[in-house]
Amino acid sequence: MDYVKRLNNYDGPDIAKIAISDQYQLYEEAFFIYKKFKRGAEAISVLIEHIDSLDRATEFANYWDQSETYSLLAKAQLDRNYVKDAIINFLKAEDAQYFHDVINAAKSEGEYEQLIVFLVMARTKLKDSALDSELIYAYAKTDKLHELEEFVSQPTSAKLGDVGDICFHENLYLAAKILYTHINNNAKLAVTLVRLKQYNEAVEAARKANNILTWKEICFACIAAKEFRLAQICAMNVIVYMDHMLDLIRMYEKFGFFTQVISVFEQGINLDRAHAGMYTQLGVLYAKYTENKLMEHIKLFHSKLSIPQLLIVCQENQHWNEVVFLYTHYDQYDNAIDTLIQHSPTCWKHSLFKEILNQVSNTEIYYRAVNFYLQEHPLLLNDLLIDLAHTVDHTRVVDIIQRTDQLPLIEKYLQSVQKENLSAVNEALNNLYVQHEDHRKLRESIEQNTAFDQIALSQQLEQHDLLEFRRIAAYLYRKNKRYDRSIDLSKKDELWQDAMETAADSKDTSLAESLLYYFVDNEQYECWAAALYTCYELIRPDVVLEISWRQNLQEYAMPFTIQTLREYDEKLKGIVSRLEEKERQEAAKVEEKKKQEEESRQVDAQMGVGIGYGSSMPMLQAAPQYLALPPAPGQMQYGQQQPGGYGQQMFGQQQPYQNGYGY
Repeated sequence: MDYVKRLNNYDGPDIAKIAISDQYQLYEEAFFIYKKFKRGAEAISVLIEHIDSLDRATEFANYWDQSETYSLLAKAQLDRNYVKDAIINFLKAEDAQYFHDVINAAKSEGEYEQLIVFLVMARTKLKDSALDSELIYAYAKTDKLHELEEFVSQPTSAKLGDVGDICFHENLYLAAKILYTHINNNAKLAVTLVRLKQYNEAVEAARKANNILTWKEICFACIAAKEFRLAQICAMNVIVYMDHMLDLIRMYEKFGFFTQVISVFEQGINLDRAHAGMYTQLGVLYAKYTENKLMEHIKLFHSKLSIPQLLIVCQENQHWNEVVFLYTHYDQYDNAIDTLIQHSPTCWKHSLFKEILNQVSNTEIYYRAVNFYLQEHPLLLNDLLIDLAHTVDHTRVVDIIQRTDQLPLIEKYLQSVQKENLSAVNEALNNLYVQHEDHRKLRESIEQNTAFDQIALSQQLEQHDLLEFRRIAAYLYRKNKRYDRSIDLSKKDELWQDAMETAADSKDTSLAESLLYYFVDNEQYECWAAALYTCYELIRPDVVLEISWRQNLQEYAMPFTIQTLREYDEKLKGIVSRLEEKERQEAAKVEEKKKQEEESRQVDAQMGVGIGYGSSMPMLQAAPQYLALPPAPGQMQYGQQQPGGYGQQMFGQQQPYQNGYGY
């Protein structure tokens, strides 16, 4: 070191290189030599790289006061993470070549104040968009918004959008707002304003952006902030998109804002862009939260909403009246009836049930309905069946009711369909009338409707306690031509008129006459006389005369005798009259025949004259008969009879008429 200090005439830089070599490691001597020979950069490099003393390097740089040494010192300090000191020395050196490293180091250490100064300097040396972008970011980090606004208002190569995104993600919303506003990125500006709780401005920015994702995010933010008015404005632009509408509903439901979401859709269905999903979801919301409005909504908009989707929700929430309505307007009448039956306490209405039942396609539902009414509404069963009379199988209905022993419930129905004359219906009604002891209706039924087991009913009624029913039994036997049995029943009950009418209907002489003998044997002489009148055509007069003579009943038999004689007299007169008429007709025929023969003879005579003398003598033909010439020998005039034959009578000459029948 003494030689280095005392000697001056030597090649200092070369000796300094040898001194700092690994062989000698004379770092202090090398530093002194470089300093002595005015090699500041090499000297500070020895301090930094070999002696490793940044303090001495700092002191030397300040002593040397050259940009080159400041730059080397700053780079060393930057490498050792002395960012603040490094930036100060870079500024002294006005060196921006390591700006990337400076920026990274300053950001990692949070030295944004120093970084701003460095970047301002660096912009004077270099033109790089990274410098402008990082300067804007540094302004944002240091909350120097005024400087930031001034900077972006000037021409710059900074990537403002990228910086704005960085600021947004680092919650530097005010800076992001400035940047997004400057580049007119309304979508991101709207989101940024929401973060700043500037909801009115956010909605306005979203309107300018007019992007569904932006509307959706702003809407969700307003919902979370309970800014329902602004949220509804945004929601109007969200619900028109089916894909995002359900997310909106879930957002409202997440916070329990049911009234507000319903209000959104109530207003939304009035939009020009309203679609079926909006009507459906409003119905779903009503079904979940405001059931008193559900039915009115369905009635008004059932043609615009998705019925299957709303049906599921209504079933889940047990809105059975609405379920029935939707089924009927979806033409699923069978399901509607099933719902009415299964949930009758809440949704069954008699008029509605009948109306829907008439439109079902599965006829088995009719009989399920009958069983349902039997169990729950038996007094209305008649009305239901009368309404279904044109579609149901009456025999099957009767069978269903008979198994429950409830036939009286459907009496009116049976009466209304009895005109079809079905065996099951007739027998059911007849049994009812027998049970009710209504003989008038029973007689009317069996007289008008014959399709039932008449003999079985007769056997049932002949043992009945009431006379009228036994009388009906006799009537049925008579209708079935069991006259003996019918008359026997009438005799037991002393129904003499019925017995006589039965005998008359039988057209059996022996049966009628046996009844006469019965009346005589039982001294029922008045009935005997009445039977003569009732069975007049069947009774032989000789039997009557014999009975009346033997029993001294001439007074009772006199009307019959008089009538019989009168009839015989009229019959005899009729025979005589017909015979006389026949004679007159025969005489008229004979007279007519004679006239025809006379006319024929005259015509033949005229024709004979013309034949004898030719047709060329018209005057002779027209001459009187006395002028006619005698016939030639051997010739005979036409119409003149030959001698002999049937006698000398001229043909056509009338014989004297003989009185009497002529035979």
